[in-house]
Amino acid sequence: MRDARGNPVSTLSGAALAATEHALWRMMSFYGTPLDDLAAARAADPQWLLPPLMECGFLLSLTEPSVWPQATRILNACEPLARTANDRERAHFAALKALLAGDWTGACTAWEALLLQHPRDALALQWAHLFDFYRGDGTSLRQRVARVLPEWDAGDALRPYVLGLYAFGLEENQLYAQAEATGREALASARVPWAMHAVAHVMEMQGHYAQGSAWLAHWHPDWTDGNGFQGHLGWHHALFALEALDANAALQCFDAHLESSPEQITLQRLDAAALLWRMHLLAMPTGTRWQALASGWPRPVHEAGRYPFNDVHALLALIGSGDLPAARAWAASVTERAELAHGHARDVARDVGLPLMRGLLAFAEERFDTAVQTLYPLRAHAQRFGGSHAQRDLIDQTVLAAAARGGGHSAGRALLNERRLAKPVTPLTEHWAARVAAATRPRP
Repeated sequence: MRDARGNPVSTLSGAALAATEHALWRMMSFYGTPLDDLAAARAADPQWLLPPLMECGFLLSLTEPSVWPQATRILNACEPLARTANDRERAHFAALKALLAGDWTGACTAWEALLLQHPRDALALQWAHLFDFYRGDGTSLRQRVARVLPEWDAGDALRPYVLGLYAFGLEENQLYAQAEATGREALASARVPWAMHAVAHVMEMQGHYAQGSAWLAHWHPDWTDGNGFQGHLGWHHALFALEALDANAALQCFDAHLESSPEQITLQRLDAAALLWRMHLLAMPTGTRWQALASGWPRPVHEAGRYPFNDVHALLALIGSGDLPAARAWAASVTERAELAHGHARDVARDVGLPLMRGLLAFAEERFDTAVQTLYPLRAHAQRFGGSHAQRDLIDQTVLAAAARGGGHSAGRALLNERRLAKPVTPLTEHWAARVAAATRPRP
């Protein structure tokens, strides 16, 4: 049998295949989770390798430390099923083994080999795209999708979601007009939150905060309808408010989409910490939100050092809550555990994650000169840290805040010059310009 895009599958069960197709749609659209669909597929064909692989890959794609043991058990149980699987499914098995071992680059290389043979393997494309994002590989975010997109039929039900991936890759490569056009094309025929997200990024990076806010308001019913992107798009909505220095609107977005709860996962906590940190830099009051976020964020020491992007945001929550001893202890744990990590996590922790933590702690300790001296050089290779340009702007904004408080005025001026040439001057840019200029003037 073959799936809807002609990829070979090693099942003879139509029910199992239909369930995995629906699970795949959920994974690409973020409407609900694929777990129930995959359970149905496993029940229909317990000997088929692909459904448990999809479950394992979905769990790992969350970068959620608490699910790694479950993902490990699932993958271990797949070993006997691999004996009767086809080459394509065994290749997915090998990619997930690499991923679980911490070799994220190796996993993406394996998925690329799959896509060369099966350019309509949506599963390989979705996972590779996510881990290109997590690894900060902006070039692959665009080129990997470009290498397969012409192979997709216009009538394929999943093609709009592939267009959404491509739109985001274009945006991360500063091809803004093409990114916006591609995102809008995707949304012309389906609800594609990744495309809504890509266009929001286009507007964020160009300083079009009023248009960005209107864009997300227009699509609000679609990205809040049980969609996994709700928290992240709520974060984007709040960023547009902060660009206008509207603290009340930003907090309304936080409370609607990012407020701490036991059901949150780490991806949602990252956005909450990133938003509150930006407000902290602007000296905007946030009530007890920092404390709620930090207290509800599990930080088992044995999970430290696995993904530097997550580790740094956990540090922000501790700093923001005012618990500097806990923040220093967490940074020490991450430093120790990062030495035991492998591949991507170890290299990025050493080169970006740990220096970034030191710079943030220096800022928290009001050692503003040290903060600038530590953070400013990281900008040259911060992309390896993962995330998007918009997410990594947190580094620039921290440097500006440190410069405005008395450290590294020349670095602050340089960043403001960059900002003025990259996009229209917004109230946020005017704020930092005034603060840095005031800190630069000699005191009477």
